[in-house]
Amino acid sequence: MQLLARHGLAVARDILTYSPSLLIEGARQVGKSTLAGQLASETDALVVNLDDQDARAAATEDPVGFVTQAGDRCLIIDEIQRVPTITLTLKSAIDTDRRPGRFILTGSSSLLRVKGLADSLAGRVGRLSLYGFSQGELSGHVEDFSTTATELSPSLIHHHTTSNARSDYARIIATGSYPDATGLTDHQRSRWLDDYLQALIRRDLPELRRIVRPDRVMSVLRLLAAHQSGELVKAKLSQEAGIPTSTIDSYLDLLAQLWLVAVIPTWTPNLSQREVARPKSLIVDSGLATRLCRLTSEQLATLEYGGAFGMLLEGFVASELMKQRTWTQTDFELYHYRDRSGVEVDFIMERSDGIVALEVKSAASFQSSHFKGLKFLRDKLGDRFIAGVVLNTGSKGYRFSDRLYGLPISALWELGAS
Repeated sequence: MQLLARHGLAVARDILTYSPSLLIEGARQVGKSTLAGQLASETDALVVNLDDQDARAAATEDPVGFVTQAGDRCLIIDEIQRVPTITLTLKSAIDTDRRPGRFILTGSSSLLRVKGLADSLAGRVGRLSLYGFSQGELSGHVEDFSTTATELSPSLIHHHTTSNARSDYARIIATGSYPDATGLTDHQRSRWLDDYLQALIRRDLPELRRIVRPDRVMSVLRLLAAHQSGELVKAKLSQEAGIPTSTIDSYLDLLAQLWLVAVIPTWTPNLSQREVARPKSLIVDSGLATRLCRLTSEQLATLEYGGAFGMLLEGFVASELMKQRTWTQTDFELYHYRDRSGVEVDFIMERSDGIVALEVKSAASFQSSHFKGLKFLRDKLGDRFIAGVVLNTGSKGYRFSDRLYGLPISALWELGAS
């Protein structure tokens, strides 16, 4: 299998030029070890994997010897969350010698929240969030919609076309982004995803929390997938999952630690007295979300499953934007907006110089009602409103009015890609 170039590789290299250590964080099977291996091939490095029982025993018994075993070489510690107490020894080693690029760490759960963590390594580690393949990585080019949005113009919009149609997006969504699963048949991928979830629930979750009920975890995941990219109402989720309200936060936190679930906070710029401060939630990988819903790409391509397709499409867009945050040249935070009067915008990309607002529609044509929320924000924000874009399953770009445009969803990775 050909090794695809990861856009995060250049970011990782840059971090290693100034930081004593690099932490590559992400879900299992998204390519963290592969990326670390690519970095190792470019320098003199020693690689140890804490999934290995002997390596864990060595790290626990003699942490100082374990951390210093590479000498002047770079030490790569894979799956560091398996021995979280080692971070205190790493802190001491870094404070003694702050040369850049001494350590590369990978973790399949958020290191800041792992049970037994001795030190967060704040100020001593550069963090790189790694997700599954982005559409640009699969296509062989670097996409950066946040930067491209600055250059949006009627000419650029009108000249952009795509061959992607609803059936293509259905296939992309159902395939997901896990490297080992993208090349499988639909049947093989379904079995791979089922096995993947079972391994996480029965091995990784108990390491993060002593007592966990697999049936409850699956209930939460299936409900979140059924409301993909919907507002997170914890009381309702607790009731539907049959989980006490007092413990629903802990289940959500566990799933976030494993990078399976993400939340998109509400953007609250006080434009209205009736803004709703309730986050959206999503299963990060669209293929996993589709499998949890027990849907196929063929079903999503039909109008009968229009509701499911719409929510999975919105979640897919959110995931692509989260991936692009890793390498974008124009940093942004991701939010959504809604107020009680009915004004809603699916995604707000907040940059230091203003905002780019996005609305996601499953239709292939544009309607003036699709631009309602974008127009509201443009008129309220004035010059701080950079652009508003309705993304849909059509094939052509469209100018609606001043700084308001329509584009195919694939423009996220096709428009302005290098």
